[in-house]
Amino acid sequence: MFGKKDKTKKVKKKSLSKTLQHLVVRVALLILVASTIMNWISTSTELTAAITLSGGNLVNGMKALISLDESFEDYASDVMDTYRSIPEEIRQNPDSQEYRSYFARFAEDPRVKYLSNLLLRLNSSMRLEDMYIVGLDTEHKVLVYILDPNESPLYVPHPVGDQRIPEKDAESEFSEDPEKLGVFEGHSSEYGKYLTVTGTIPGKDGNAVAYVMCDIPELISSISSVLFVLVYFVVLALAILIIVCVTRLRMRKRIIKPIKVISGAVEKYTNERKEGNASTSCFKDLPVHTGDELEDLSVTLGQMEHDIVVYEDDLREATSRQERMNTELSVATGIQAHMLPDSKTAFPDRSEFTIYSSMTPAREVGGDFYDFFMIDDHHLGIVIADVSGKGIPAALFMMSSMIIINNFASLGFSPGEVLRLSNEKICKSNVLDMFVTVWFGILDVRTGQVTASNAGHEYPAVCGADGSFALIHDKHGFVIGGMEGVRYKEYSFTLEKDGILFLYTDGVPEATNADEEMYGTDRMLEALNAANAAKDKTPEELGKALREDVDRFVNGAPQFDDLTMLCLKYNGQ
Repeated sequence: MFGKKDKTKKVKKKSLSKTLQHLVVRVALLILVASTIMNWISTSTELTAAITLSGGNLVNGMKALISLDESFEDYASDVMDTYRSIPEEIRQNPDSQEYRSYFARFAEDPRVKYLSNLLLRLNSSMRLEDMYIVGLDTEHKVLVYILDPNESPLYVPHPVGDQRIPEKDAESEFSEDPEKLGVFEGHSSEYGKYLTVTGTIPGKDGNAVAYVMCDIPELISSISSVLFVLVYFVVLALAILIIVCVTRLRMRKRIIKPIKVISGAVEKYTNERKEGNASTSCFKDLPVHTGDELEDLSVTLGQMEHDIVVYEDDLREATSRQERMNTELSVATGIQAHMLPDSKTAFPDRSEFTIYSSMTPAREVGGDFYDFFMIDDHHLGIVIADVSGKGIPAALFMMSSMIIINNFASLGFSPGEVLRLSNEKICKSNVLDMFVTVWFGILDVRTGQVTASNAGHEYPAVCGADGSFALIHDKHGFVIGGMEGVRYKEYSFTLEKDGILFLYTDGVPEATNADEEMYGTDRMLEALNAANAAKDKTPEELGKALREDVDRFVNGAPQFDDLTMLCLKYNGQ
């Protein structure tokens, strides 16, 4: 037993990806060799000479036609004089609207239409792609388009006055000699490589008025092209055929047969799943022993088959839990909605005031709340509050806080005393260290006087006699539930007849759009004033107008906080 050698051989995996890469490399080398032969066969010098001769004939023909038209010299001079009259700072930005405006009058110039038709007829008769006429600003080395009509979909015509920087070392090809032709090469991302032939159009005094330019794409002669394509594709086809025949035998054993085995297992697995069988044996011990990625795939599929069964069991259990949670959340949403008073049905017999309220939670349930109730026949209690946090914990804390504040207010305590007593009560049982900001006020429905106290809540907005809303910057006390022994100051203000009190939570000013910009109280006041510009607006109309303005601002961005509003209009006795 001692000294026995381990005869287990380590099998070196052969990478399937490397096999395919070798094939791609062979094909790429073949293409490279063929491309090199093509470039060697091409005679660029002869091609350039042929194109230059053809372009020169076209340019000379165009010069002859243009010279016959007596209005062309005046038109070309008019364009270049307009260009030189433009201030330097505007001329340096030819894409600006101000620069274009100097040449706007040429759009309806009959000379432009006549010369354009003349140039288009020449292009059509000679089957050209692009021919145009330019002027030359020798000081700034800039070409100025005088005429560039074009009906070809391959080229974009330039408007009169458009600028172009000539190609490098091309300035020398623009000559004053009308008998001399210029030739230079150009390249652009739109049209590729091309040759440009230029000819001088002389004026009556013999000096150059403008230049005819003809852009001619580089083409390979038809005979050379056909011969090269035939040779190229025949050689490439034969080489690929040889490579395919050689590699096919190896790939049949290494790739095709294992793939068929895996494909059969997949088909069996699919059929069993359709019949509702949670099988874990379709991919187990597949006869795939290629020593490469296909063998790894068969092992992975076997593990996947087992994991899917386990995952489905877990998913069914999680779905059941989620359904129960959704049901509970739905019940909680309904309970919270019924906890808040309905402003439409709350006071059917009271004409001294009108109330509108709304609360939109960021989740299924929220932490904001509002409340309004008659303390006695002449005093209305008004509460708006915002609990820290969101979701179910905030909703539970909200309900208990709402009940506590309502109870103390109903006993006839002043606003500051109600907040003090509520803070003491909440602090004693606040095991989760949550808090709530509260604004509580009492309206005397006979006089419109409001006595209020603020525990860290948003500033109220009041519409006075001038019909515009403004914030009351009251002194904030500490939040409710944050610390025992806190006292809260009171203040008073009077609502005149048809005066409006608007209360809200921080979900309104902190509403955020997709650019992380907050709505803010300034926009809130502007929206309220805009909605209130039309007289006799009801609190409901004001509240809905503000909500629409907030929705337009956020423009579909997610709501991150509860959004609550309460609007009260004092109608007087």
